[in-house]
Amino acid sequence: MNIDLSPEALEFGDLVKKALESAGGDELLQAAEREPAGREQLIAPLLGGLGAWDLDPRASSDELEAAAAMCRAVGYWAVAYPVAERLCRPSSLECDGLVVVDEVAPAAAIAGSDLRWVAVTLEGRRSRVTACPLTESPRTSAFVARLALEPLDAEGADDVALALLLPCWTLLGMLDRALDLVRAYVQARRQFGQPLASFQGVQFQLTDAEVERAGAEELAKYALWSVESGQASALPDALAARVATLDAADIVIRVAHQLHGAIGFCDETTLSWISRYSGPLRRLPFGSSETLHQLAQRARPVGLSGIFGGGGGS
Repeated sequence: MNIDLSPEALEFGDLVKKALESAGGDELLQAAEREPAGREQLIAPLLGGLGAWDLDPRASSDELEAAAAMCRAVGYWAVAYPVAERLCRPSSLECDGLVVVDEVAPAAAIAGSDLRWVAVTLEGRRSRVTACPLTESPRTSAFVARLALEPLDAEGADDVALALLLPCWTLLGMLDRALDLVRAYVQARRQFGQPLASFQGVQFQLTDAEVERAGAEELAKYALWSVESGQASALPDALAARVATLDAADIVIRVAHQLHGAIGFCDETTLSWISRYSGPLRRLPFGSSETLHQLAQRARPVGLSGIFGGGGGS
């Protein structure tokens, strides 16, 4: 078992990250918020030119790993566009994207999109999706819209693990950026004549945050291997990766805000934008507690067999 992404996938992720930086970097998110109607034309052609919409994560391990690397690069710049959700689209249906939803209160960050969307529940029930018009600005909604569902006869149980997992890679990219930002800040900011980074308490907080992020990354890589190799435990593994990524996000973003202080909540600080736009990924289709509950239900009675489970996946 090799859970590391291939050199080609890592290279592709770096290419996407650099292309997004050249196209505006943080300005892409800010422009999408200022002109919500234009975000499709702002982002989709750019990523399409890099081959994003030609990727089929179900076709091969190479394409799945490339998709994960792309999602992480998109997350690094907090691009306000449903890239992971588009990459998860099922080939068996005429649609442009797939979202996992909670049947009780279905919602997704696809507001203002003219694309054809399909939703799937954890049980594998598929539906056509109509996004309700936004009643709030993107600043407060982060493009999250309530969804009207029209059930389909087709079952999509095989879709769920992938559709849960790729957004975790987007969130990992956001955590990468949050840590880069806070490291740069504590090195530049001085108190009592020395950089904040030199204080032991600051170093402990950053270490705790990095340990959480690194652990979530390992579980996300294991879950990716589980999906690509067709393991029976793919869905529990994806849920475990989501639990770890949500927990890491709570710690990383909390530490980043604590060390930035009040300025971290101002729009002049990139951290503020990352924190705000991480919200949909952290609470949809459900938050940490419900994700953990769903994992517990599906891991019974034998538990997980992954790298942090009792069985030690092989």
